[in-house]
Amino acid sequence: MFDENEAIPIGVPFKGTDIMLLPLDRNDITNISEVNDGEVGEICIRGSGVALGYYGMPDKTAEYFVQNPLNPNYRDLMYLSGDLAYRDSKGNLIFVSRKDHQIKHMGHRIELGEIEANVDTVSGITASCSIYSKRKNKIVLYYVGDIKKSELTKELKSRLPRYMLPNAIRKLDNMPLTDNGKKDRVKLNEMYEESINRKE
Repeated sequence: MFDENEAIPIGVPFKGTDIMLLPLDRNDITNISEVNDGEVGEICIRGSGVALGYYGMPDKTAEYFVQNPLNPNYRDLMYLSGDLAYRDSKGNLIFVSRKDHQIKHMGHRIELGEIEANVDTVSGITASCSIYSKRKNKIVLYYVGDIKKSELTKELKSRLPRYMLPNAIRKLDNMPLTDNGKKDRVKLNEMYEESINRKE
């Protein structure tokens, strides 16, 4: 059983598949190791189920299917998923965010998905999505739900460190989605830019 505010884990890998959580900064591959339990790393997958690459896309294959840096002795292909996660005390993988949703704000590296994970466990929230406006240097939270913005702000102040708190919160009737059913961050960015332009 999980607590009300506890994230649901991805679980553990299949037999014959190995999940490694590697640090995002992998410039020095001679001195690299998996992140410690509780620390966020990129999900890297190796094993018999890993494909050889993307069909007819050699450049993308070279970018995402790479040699395991922990094994310099023989060919050992692994897939860079771009997903960020950590292991809990039971060894379960807990998804945090996408690598391309990581920002730097107030001198801190922040996963926007971590903000959303906290928002989604607040009573009354049905959907949330965080974006980052480089133009205004602001974290903007969009949400759908029957909770007031003031109540949500108060709740987040008790859950998140100050540097992770959204600088602006916008309530929506519906969360815009892509054709694949994912949160449409591009649309939300456009909506925020349009609102800025109207004020200016």
